[in-house]
Amino acid sequence: MNLQQKKWLYLGMLSLVWGSSFILMKKALIGLTPIQVGALRMVIAAIFLMLIGFKSLKQIQKRHYKFIILTSFLSTFFPVFLFAYAVNGIDSSIASILNSLTPFNTLIFGALIFGYTFKKQQLIGIFIGLIGTVLLILNGANLNPDQNYWFAILVVLASFGYALNVNIVKKYLHDISALSIVTGNFLVLIIPAFVVLLSTDFFSTFQPTETRLTALGYITILAIFGTGIAKIFYNKMVHLASPVFASSVTYLIPIVAVFWGYLDGEELSVIQLFAGLIILLGVYLVNKKK
Repeated sequence: MNLQQKKWLYLGMLSLVWGSSFILMKKALIGLTPIQVGALRMVIAAIFLMLIGFKSLKQIQKRHYKFIILTSFLSTFFPVFLFAYAVNGIDSSIASILNSLTPFNTLIFGALIFGYTFKKQQLIGIFIGLIGTVLLILNGANLNPDQNYWFAILVVLASFGYALNVNIVKKYLHDISALSIVTGNFLVLIIPAFVVLLSTDFFSTFQPTETRLTALGYITILAIFGTGIAKIFYNKMVHLASPVFASSVTYLIPIVAVFWGYLDGEELSVIQLFAGLIILLGVYLVNKKK
């Protein structure tokens, strides 16, 4: 399999896994609080990665650690909690569509901070995508007046972290393996995540009811597959492709997430679907080659 085929294979796999993560979060929130979902997701993923990737830590040199620490918080710690609270306030399918702002932010940060250049058509694509996002949020507020669409801001903030992360990994961590990067990330996060979990009184108040155990099962699946394994493949893709291509996975995630949301009874209007198509048009322009 050549590099081009590997890129698209990783893109497809990640779309399926991360597209399913929103419904898993939604189900886990039935028996756990948002902060417990976020903390448990990181703790379980950290234990899993220590088991499979501890030996890979020797690849990380002293000069890498400041970037490992930075990407740990930008790509995992803060987004995990932001998404847990967001999905608690708005439909999981809407949150996944808003997450598709990540490639736009990747392009902007890449140009402003990391010295990458971009084309005029990419800038036009960014503005088209933003129009679609605003339309999506406004229509969603009318369709579901009981939902607080201020939670959408949390998804946008998470997308900023993802965008900064992919640029950092591409520029400063390209010379170490994807497994060592992710294992290093969770080596940094395991103690903060555990402290946060302790602060929720999870261990003293957890009751092994069917609802709680089912929620714990959902978060375990999410932690191992949607966080641990998926991040390894994502960093592999970042090593092979451009930051904008790698972040383009967020354009395909909504297709999977909306499918799961529809099966779970979430409501979507024609206008919201149209807004999603506008975002995808923006994506196409950002990634289109002359």
